[in-house]
Amino acid sequence: MIPQGLAGVETQLWLWMIAMIRPGAAFIAAPVFGAPQVPVQVRAVVALALGIPAFANTPFVLPVGGIVSIDGVFLVAGEALIGLALGFAVQIGFSTALLAGEVVSNAMGLGFASMMDPATGATSPAVSQFLSLLAMFLFLATGGHLQLAAIIVESYQALPPGQGGLGGNSIQGLVLFGGELFSAGLAIALPVGFAIILVQLVMAMLARSAPQMNIFAVGLPATLMAGIVLIAIASPVMADGIASSLQRGLAEARMLAAGK
Repeated sequence: MIPQGLAGVETQLWLWMIAMIRPGAAFIAAPVFGAPQVPVQVRAVVALALGIPAFANTPFVLPVGGIVSIDGVFLVAGEALIGLALGFAVQIGFSTALLAGEVVSNAMGLGFASMMDPATGATSPAVSQFLSLLAMFLFLATGGHLQLAAIIVESYQALPPGQGGLGGNSIQGLVLFGGELFSAGLAIALPVGFAIILVQLVMAMLARSAPQMNIFAVGLPATLMAGIVLIAIASPVMADGIASSLQRGLAEARMLAAGK
């Protein structure tokens, strides 16, 4: 028999677990929080710290059969879906930097130079890694992590646990926002990519005018040097584009949190 003082402990633990699902799922899909270098214990503690206060101000009744019932399974799935959608919206804005780096790397001839990206744990070209680190610093410097935490807390007001999840319009809006990833990434890479294409056109004309010149021995170092100089010059403009994409991702997450 459970002692009288511990009779409500099991119920309280279930409520804490439910409160952790939405923030934890958002942190898995979101940038910075979802990086492999962030320990799972840290994510769990932060998710619990966000979920408990937000969950306490939300009317909620635990399903009669508990979490292991059909209603409980749908409850957990709905909370996980909302959290993943919020984090994924921010991740889409973050991924524009990776796409821009891929475009610039291929134009510079650095597509073969791959390094381990600390943000995603996968290999990516050197320019993509540079831009992803720049996006991470901008995300933290502009308070994106705090905005994401506020969005998660606000989502409990419009989307209470167990009282409905994301609608079809919200999911459609997230999918359409994902299509903007390519246009935003190309816009960030445009200043450097277009200039490198002009350098390659000049190299092509030189190769036609002087066939005896080894275009591979001259063109690759020239394109690489031009790319490095252009990235240094265009870094402020590219940083503004990345910051704008991050804010658009947070704005999309805020719309999802409002149930729109």
